[in-house]
Amino acid sequence: MMGNFRAMVIGLVVGFLIQGDRATVGEDWPQWMGPRRDSHWNETGLIEKFAPQGPKIKWRAPIALGYAGPAVSQGRVFVMDYEHQSGEIANNPGGRSELEGKERVICLDGATGKPLWKHEYTRKYALSYASGPRCTPTVEGDRVYALGAEGNFWCLSAKDGKVLWSKDFGKEYKQETPLWGYCAHPLVDDKNVYCVVGGEGCVAVAFDKLSGKEIWRALSAPEPGYCPPTFIEHGGKRQLLIWHPESLNSLDPRTGTPFWSVPVQPAYRMSITAPRKSGDFLYVSGIGSVALLLKLNGTQPGAEIEWKSDGQNAVYCANATPLIDEGVIYGADCQVGCLMAVRLEDGKRLWQTFAPTSGSERRVSHGTAHLVKNGDRYFIFSETGDLIIARLTPKGYDEISRAHVVDPTAECFGRNVVWAHPAFAQRCAFVRNDKEIVCVDLAR
Repeated sequence: MMGNFRAMVIGLVVGFLIQGDRATVGEDWPQWMGPRRDSHWNETGLIEKFAPQGPKIKWRAPIALGYAGPAVSQGRVFVMDYEHQSGEIANNPGGRSELEGKERVICLDGATGKPLWKHEYTRKYALSYASGPRCTPTVEGDRVYALGAEGNFWCLSAKDGKVLWSKDFGKEYKQETPLWGYCAHPLVDDKNVYCVVGGEGCVAVAFDKLSGKEIWRALSAPEPGYCPPTFIEHGGKRQLLIWHPESLNSLDPRTGTPFWSVPVQPAYRMSITAPRKSGDFLYVSGIGSVALLLKLNGTQPGAEIEWKSDGQNAVYCANATPLIDEGVIYGADCQVGCLMAVRLEDGKRLWQTFAPTSGSERRVSHGTAHLVKNGDRYFIFSETGDLIIARLTPKGYDEISRAHVVDPTAECFGRNVVWAHPAFAQRCAFVRNDKEIVCVDLAR
């Protein structure tokens, strides 16, 4: 009897320890803007505000140049960077810098920041704002999909970085690299991985995720743009959205056949932010006072314009995709440089603040803040390197707490910024600049 009782107690204790360990693991962040690409983090057990001395930093690891945010999956952190060897980095918005160096995909231990493996290759850059790769790696199971700034696309083993297959978009699709590089984060869904490539008839390309075999190609445009592929479900169909500089397009993800297309033409061919869906509506915006709300057809794939911006309404987003919450659009306006709240139904501006972008009250071109919703509040990563906890409502911006976690290292319009989207996983924030990647402890 005593032996059975002891075994039962040990079993219960082990069970509690296992459950407790699982509770600390939390939700992964395996791709850009989270597991569902919706900027929502469902983790619990987080701090209410930062301590006066700031949050605990679990680790810091050295890293090279890059705008690419990290991904976190199964206890590992995946990120891209560029080890600059020669050439002057001059951030000319209208011209290209020619650099030589190595582009890298790096894997780190999520608990310690210890390097586990890296995949690197020599790559010349000829880009505007040439400071490294733009795309967050996309992790699915035991594979990592990584897209470099000049169009080198890799499928790697998540375990050891072994190359499983690869593509060179410039060579294979005869496409000149866009001025600001390849920026559209690869999207994995079911059996395929979807990419924005460019070239005649192949702005959008679907590849078999296991073999790299091309499944279909679709759409033509003078340039592919920078907007990541996005999925929506509406009108009884799963739809793949591709926004190139001339139009927003809905495709059948199985075949690439267009469902519908609406002209949306931002300035400088800068189609960047992902369209945001809320109920029957879809919001898209960009530089040049370009914004519109589409009403989606509820019975079959289709869309019609509900309202267009007039220059005095809407929010025009570029570096950071906006978020829609209970009928309000929250986003960083690329022209004014502030965080704005805009009413979804008609585009009316409700309020604006520079606190989470520049941290001052002066106008800044492309002021950037990445918004991630957690429960009834937001974690906001500012271009100043500050991590902010705030509440956003139709009535205003309520900042709860702020901590400086990395220094801004990339120059833009005469100021230093950090523009990489962070990852939130394991009750931590993972943020990077051009010198280091940092794990910030957010556990209560």
